[in-house]
Amino acid sequence: MPAPRELELLELQYERLFDERRRIRDFYGVTLAEFGGRQMLWIGVDVPDELARELSAETSIERCRALLPTDLPFRTNINYVVEDDVAPPAIEAQIVRSDAPLPAALRDANPGNWEPVEWDELLDGKLGPWTIAIDGGRVASLCHTPCVPRARAVEAGVWTHADFRGRGYAAAVTSAWIALMRPSYDYIFYSTTVDNRSSQQVSRRLGLRTIGTTSRLGRGKRDDDDNVHPLSVLRDHVIASRE
Repeated sequence: MPAPRELELLELQYERLFDERRRIRDFYGVTLAEFGGRQMLWIGVDVPDELARELSAETSIERCRALLPTDLPFRTNINYVVEDDVAPPAIEAQIVRSDAPLPAALRDANPGNWEPVEWDELLDGKLGPWTIAIDGGRVASLCHTPCVPRARAVEAGVWTHADFRGRGYAAAVTSAWIALMRPSYDYIFYSTTVDNRSSQQVSRRLGLRTIGTTSRLGRGKRDDDDNVHPLSVLRDHVIASRE
């Protein structure tokens, strides 16, 4: 079977967001996927059908913007796929994987950007596989599974503490995470915003293949929950607090 082309890979990367009509769930607005002059437009399920029909005929974000409210947030991601085995860069930090015994000290090493409940859930494997770089007893960098994996595809989420940036730690934990996920998934994805130069450098260092960009103009019902992992018990608490 021939490998999917770039736009097909982009659609596979984002298929978790689609409903049965290929509309984006819990979203008002559009997302434009592009590669090499080819495009696909995905419309949010909260867009009225009449407006959705108008939008479906458009081929640029600017033309869509003219039909939508002026206050909608906008961002563009660069999207990548992992094609080959990724050689880990040499670093001084220790790499710990979620499939190995957990160092006892890691339980108390929450870097501060995880809720205590989430941190315990992560370390217990309830939020998906992860890899962590430890330097001087501190969590220097972490690669985890930020989205619910699908049957064939999974995506990386990477964070590095400001004190440890520029040392190759992000590339190292991402490489280790890719090795951890490779046996279980056909497609491994990575993405970053167009203004995140450090994250783009990680993709170059790992030799990832660019499969296009996704420009998102709109607002999701769950945007306020972006800092809460979708598998965490905290997600239900946040949603309930707004109802």
